[in-house]
Amino acid sequence: MHFSAAFTLAIATLAVAAPLKPRGVLGTATYDELSISGGVAGDGEAEALAKLPIDVNDLANVDAADLAFLGDVNDIANDAEVSVFNPAIEAATGDEKVALQNGKTKNKILKLTATKLELMAKAAQGEDTAAKLAAEQKKLDNNIAADKKAAGGASTALTFDATAGGNSTSPFESAVTASTEVGSG
Repeated sequence: MHFSAAFTLAIATLAVAAPLKPRGVLGTATYDELSISGGVAGDGEAEALAKLPIDVNDLANVDAADLAFLGDVNDIANDAEVSVFNPAIEAATGDEKVALQNGKTKNKILKLTATKLELMAKAAQGEDTAAKLAAEQKKLDNNIAADKKAAGGASTALTFDATAGGNSTSPFESAVTASTEVGSG
């Protein structure tokens, strides 16, 4: 089969001229890859922002895939809180309990930072998110204050099997199983 030069040129022109849809920058990540719960308390806000590198100076152009990813982060961090942190904290005592609580606080900072970024981007794209954003910001501020108050203290991460990003249409689509194995990261 022979293609004419004009046909080839036309296809090449269309390919070059076609606008490229921006792709999300966040991709996919497991809860354990995203987790900021381990280490020490005190810098949870910066750790969360480092895990969620959204350009806050260009929120109007945040890709739909990244908005979905941020929503997924909220969902899986919340699931980790309920499924692994709460039972582990309830069963622990002393320093172990304090370290688990610090880890849970940092997990909440990750969750609420993702929600804040999602709501800010949606607002920049024309959606009215003001009331929800104010409520989430208040919760985030409270958790950041608790994290800073515990600065320097041990913070325990717990493993959790869930993924943010991809083609998930529901936070419950991913297989979510909990493990109480203590991690250090």
